Amino acid sequence: MSDDTMRYKVVVNHEEQHSIWFAERALPAGWTETGFSGTREACLEHIAEVWTDLTPKSVRERLGGRAT
Repeated sequence: MSDDTMRYKVVVNHEEQHSIWFAERALPAGWTETGFSGTREACLEHIAEVWTDLTPKSVRERLGGRAT
């Protein structure tokens, strides 16, 4: 199956890091669905729009919100 016809979903982990996962597969441990799904390209574009601070949540918390 080509990437053009495969469906993906956007997932997030406890560190608020985003990724894509195959829509028809069960999620790996530690990841939850965000509610967005589509083509690989659409999912990656969505992630680029919503995941603007790549600093893991635990680091942001340790820094007291000072991470840029």
